[in-house]
Amino acid sequence: MSSDERVLGRVTIGELLKIGVIRAHKDGNYGSLYPKIDDFGEEGIPLLTAKVVNAGRIRFEEAAKLCEEKANALTYGFIEPDDVLLSHNATVGRVAVVPEFNGRALIGTSLTYFRLDKSRLLPRYLAAFFSSTDFQNQLSAVMGLSTRNQVPITAQRLLSVVVPSMRTQQHISQMLGALDDRIALLRETNATLEAIAQAMFKSWFVDFDPVHAKQQGRAPEGMSEATAALFPDSFEESELGLVPRGWKVGRVGDFAKQHKGSINPLQNPETLYEHFSLPAFDSQHMPVLELGTEIKSNKTSVPPDAVLLSKLNPHIPRVWLPVDVGSNAVCSTEFLVFVPAGGASKEFIYCAFTTPKFKELLCQLVTGTSNSHQRVKPDGVSNMSAVLPPQEVLEVFADVVKPMFERIGHNLGKSQTLATLRDTLLPRLISGQLRLPQAEAALEAVSV
Repeated sequence: MSSDERVLGRVTIGELLKIGVIRAHKDGNYGSLYPKIDDFGEEGIPLLTAKVVNAGRIRFEEAAKLCEEKANALTYGFIEPDDVLLSHNATVGRVAVVPEFNGRALIGTSLTYFRLDKSRLLPRYLAAFFSSTDFQNQLSAVMGLSTRNQVPITAQRLLSVVVPSMRTQQHISQMLGALDDRIALLRETNATLEAIAQAMFKSWFVDFDPVHAKQQGRAPEGMSEATAALFPDSFEESELGLVPRGWKVGRVGDFAKQHKGSINPLQNPETLYEHFSLPAFDSQHMPVLELGTEIKSNKTSVPPDAVLLSKLNPHIPRVWLPVDVGSNAVCSTEFLVFVPAGGASKEFIYCAFTTPKFKELLCQLVTGTSNSHQRVKPDGVSNMSAVLPPQEVLEVFADVVKPMFERIGHNLGKSQTLATLRDTLLPRLISGQLRLPQAEAALEAVSV
């Protein structure tokens, strides 16, 4: 058998490291040398954390910048193109292959890198296996043995990877790589659509650009004359500073009413629920379908026009705009459920709750001293001061952004379908039960 056809089978990460298939396996635990807040600034070397790794991509531009002097004092943790990254602490199970990049970059304590002998194990194949249900279940099993949401590097070396022939790895990398690219494109499209909606919200309701334009005798940009006519041409003083003339100042509760409704799914053990949980939000922004017998505690009902706001650890923003909510939708009691009031829409609530200013104010409402157990008081959210636009402006805003968020919801569903297909194809491709042409046909059957 040639080296290209060598099959190792199911092997532990520790064994792969021992025989040199994995050339290096390091995490970003620098001990006493771990960078402090003062070591970061506007310029420097990106220090990657789990936060900037998502959907198989690494957002280098969002990473904190470590000063050169501190980075030069570290002797390991620097990544290279084709390293496979795995998040193992707090947010566990995110995977990405490092692309070509300029300069240097490091990993933080929440990431591990795997540097491979690419003549025996392909990075894209290993990343696909790490993303599979097989490996993710292994990670969950390790976390189930501890109260801490982490899989330390020593525990990682006990986990196993199926290593097929190089030919099979190449086929799988080709097929699943194309599938992952389609998923990434959908997510990038969603990011663009949301950025457009958020920019419009900021322009209209935070910066008041249309009012400034009219005050200066200019026509507001990007809107029809009919829409521009809905905005005043001057400001007036308020408790929140200058606001458009005629607009009111009130409370968040004036446009977002808290919905309360406790449900015990165990009372309906055979009912299938859409469960909006914190882990579901963190992993893919899609609810999990679970029978009532699988849900062990009381939940809050989720109406069709709901927006979910996590009250746990507001420094980690979790705002969820559910799409196509069914009749048996429930969410974790760690979410506060809000529905529109005063002529607002759920899209307006969502955009308001995801602004930097709202996050800043939310973090001031916490109770609890531990960073991992801080919670927001529900009444505090409803009582936060807010500018209240006229109903006709709210209606126009909803008309413009609602199709964007509907498209985002459609793309999320398509991404989930493709991810499920990926997890279905991988074990069959590895075992040889499914050949590449059959896999390609299955992929073509799922249109984007």
